[in-house]
Amino acid sequence: MGLRIPPALVLLVFSGLMYVLDRFLPFGEFDFFGRKTLSMILCALGVLVILIAVGQFLASKTTVDPLSPKKARKLVTNGIYVYTRNPMYLGMLLFLLAFGLWLGNAFNTLLAAGFVSYMNHFQIQNEEKALEEVFGKEYRMYSKITRRWF
Repeated sequence: MGLRIPPALVLLVFSGLMYVLDRFLPFGEFDFFGRKTLSMILCALGVLVILIAVGQFLASKTTVDPLSPKKARKLVTNGIYVYTRNPMYLGMLLFLLAFGLWLGNAFNTLLAAGFVSYMNHFQIQNEEKALEEVFGKEYRMYSKITRRWF
């Protein structure tokens, strides 16, 4: 299944890279009225999206473990999963965008884009293959009507 790095650890690595970039890159700083407030709103939204997504998995009695998607017992397609196939990763992205905004360095958006690219290539594609093996046509139909991120 490709690299087996927990997505939460990937989030921490990208957050750390954002911090390092902000501290050592001598340009790219920005500020505007309400920047920190907007950052807190994005962070809260990211956490809320993750909690809703995890709650739906738990209510459906299926695995939340992103490293073992073949253990899934039910394909969750309702609630927040109507809008995105990966709300937990979307929540992580919102957190990264919030953190980058909090730090106030424009180049952190490149790291957020790197997070999306990394997750698409090393995590999501592998999960999608596993879910297609487990749920077959049901997953293929779901993936046709629901976007990967948003």
